[in-house]
Amino acid sequence: MSIEFRPIGFVRTDAEEIPRHWSVSDVEGTLVIEDEYSEGLRDVEPGQRIVVIFGFHRSPGFSPRFLRQKSGQDGREMGVFSLCSPIRPNPVGMSVLEVLGVRGANIDVRRLDMLDGTPILDIKPHIEGGRRQSRPRSDAMT
Repeated sequence: MSIEFRPIGFVRTDAEEIPRHWSVSDVEGTLVIEDEYSEGLRDVEPGQRIVVIFGFHRSPGFSPRFLRQKSGQDGREMGVFSLCSPIRPNPVGMSVLEVLGVRGANIDVRRLDMLDGTPILDIKPHIEGGRRQSRPRSDAMT
């Protein structure tokens, strides 16, 4: 079986250092989405969290020697499926990002853990507790 992905866009950031995980990142950047997918960004709003699926485009090829790797947190040797390592059988990553703004086919985001030029494969809403996570509306009654 073969599975092929075609990027829907790419990450742009000026950051020179990128944290290993989105949960510890304050890095900002832009998801530059191809124009043909821009209508799909309808209803993505500032304050919302989105799940971005991406490709680890700079990772080395995977081999059985990478089934156990050292944790970036404490240096312990662990199984690849217990880690967020970019060296994986299928080099696919996932991050939960905060939307800062949407400009046409560009989404400005915070919490990046992706390098400049990283291919974006998909974007999904962040669902927690059965509800889409978004900012409170300013016109909502309290």
